[in-house]
Amino acid sequence: MTDISKGFQKANPNSTLTGTIRSTSEDFQVDEIQQFTPSGKGEHVWLHIKKTGENTDWVGGLLAKIADVPRKDVSYAGMKDRHAVTTQWFSVQMPGREAPDWKVQLSDSIVVLDEQRHDRKLKRGALKGNAFKLVIRDFQGGGSNKENEEELKASIARIVEQGIPNYFGEQRFGHDGLNIRKAQQWFKGELKVKSRPKRSIYLSAARSWVFNHILSERIKDDTWNKAVQGDVFMLDGSNSCFSEDVDDEIIQRLQNQELRITGALWGRGELGSQNEIAELENKIASEFKTLCEGLEKHGLKQERKALRLSVKDLDYSFIDKGVLCLTFSLPAGAYATSVLSEIGSFR
Repeated sequence: MTDISKGFQKANPNSTLTGTIRSTSEDFQVDEIQQFTPSGKGEHVWLHIKKTGENTDWVGGLLAKIADVPRKDVSYAGMKDRHAVTTQWFSVQMPGREAPDWKVQLSDSIVVLDEQRHDRKLKRGALKGNAFKLVIRDFQGGGSNKENEEELKASIARIVEQGIPNYFGEQRFGHDGLNIRKAQQWFKGELKVKSRPKRSIYLSAARSWVFNHILSERIKDDTWNKAVQGDVFMLDGSNSCFSEDVDDEIIQRLQNQELRITGALWGRGELGSQNEIAELENKIASEFKTLCEGLEKHGLKQERKALRLSVKDLDYSFIDKGVLCLTFSLPAGAYATSVLSEIGSFR
């Protein structure tokens, strides 16, 4: 069940393109796109930080130690890859206090790019998205260099036109699917989990695992990007969902990427989907009965997530022979690995 290396169904399974990612941290660059800028006044110190090869939560703990504040007073919008060069904002609550000289107490792998005051803490999920710059080395394919580049261009054009499957990334499930195994043990009563962060991780992994299998089945059926009677739709750029008979208007709005088809994020309550879509989602739920019953037991409610993800500003260039550079932007919560898997097999 937890053979993560096997992966899920791709929308583009016949790609011949291969390459190596993350040869160095500098090959994987992520820049957070914030919703707004700090006001310059307030009890929270906002820090724009560039980190190399460091865990986001660990950096948060380090900032709390330097500022001599409880760990809960340090916040960030989202986790960023450890094995990468990333920029993101942190907030540190320090009412009526001078901020310390951060630079003196930070290593070379953590650089403060900007420091501003603001009247509110930085909340999780409070960002527009992330901009990526990824270097792929040993880039090759099944043909000549020109043929490989033509295949790359075709993949990019397809992604721009139809988007990509909106899978949860493999990191959600832990190394070799450890988080899924832990969730199963917890739900069966074979494991006690007292830590709230770990409970959250296992619940999220279980829910994501079920969703990914629903999406994978829709790709196999060639309906992940095609409306079926019984589908639930989501307005682009929001979490607002509705059900409606599939007609020419719905089909056109899907093609214009105004709407998204959704899949179940499992929890308590009735499915929003109907007919054959509800049958498919219930079928997947029955295959992972332990996970779904555990999600319901722990109070999660039925929600929906878009099956398709739009990729913005997708472009490429060659830095050197066999060295490809990809740039693109994704909304918050989306995974760069989902883009890479639809272009080729990069490890």
